[in-house]
This record gives sequence, structure tokens and C-alpha cells, in this order.
Amino acid sequence: MVTKQELVNGYETEIKYQRHMLENLGRWFSLLFITASIGVVLIYLFHKTFLPLLIFGILLALIGILGMVVFGYGIYRGRINLQKVIDDFNQKLTILN
Repeated sequence: MVTKQELVNGYETEIKYQRHMLENLGRWFSLLFITASIGVVLIYLFHKTFLPLLIFGILLALIGILGMVVFGYGIYRGRINLQKVIDDFNQKLTILN
């Protein structure tokens, strides 16, 4: 049988860990946004003059945008999961009290 204090410590640790991971996903999202922005700038500046930089800009923009979609979805699902953990924790606390 798990004591109330062990239950509280376990849930607090899990909630803290998931919040930290959501912050990490947010940092990656920002990095990918910067990558996509640099790609767009390269496309804008070199669309008529220098083909290799135009292609590189297109690749950066595509990688950045696709990565933002993936990490954005991860943040969305992570927030839902974190809320489920918090709700479960609150439910178990009310049962124990």
C-alpha cells in the first residue's frame, strides 16, 4: 500500500517533470521558428539571383515549418496529458481525504 505522502511526492515529481518537458518542447519550437524564418528570408533575398541559397532557404523553411507542426502537436498533446495527470492527482487526493 502506498502512503499518502509517497503518492503526493510521486505525482508532484511527475507533474514537475512533464512541465519541464513541455518547456523543452517550447524551446525546440522557438528554434524551429527561427529556422523557418531564416529560410523565408533566404527565399526572399535570393529568389532571383542565387539558386543554391534559394534551394537552401526552401529546405530550411520546409524543415522549420514541418518541425513546428510536429512539436506544436507534441506541446498540445503534452498539455492535455499534464492536465489528465493533475486531474487524476486531485481525484485521488479527494478520495484519500
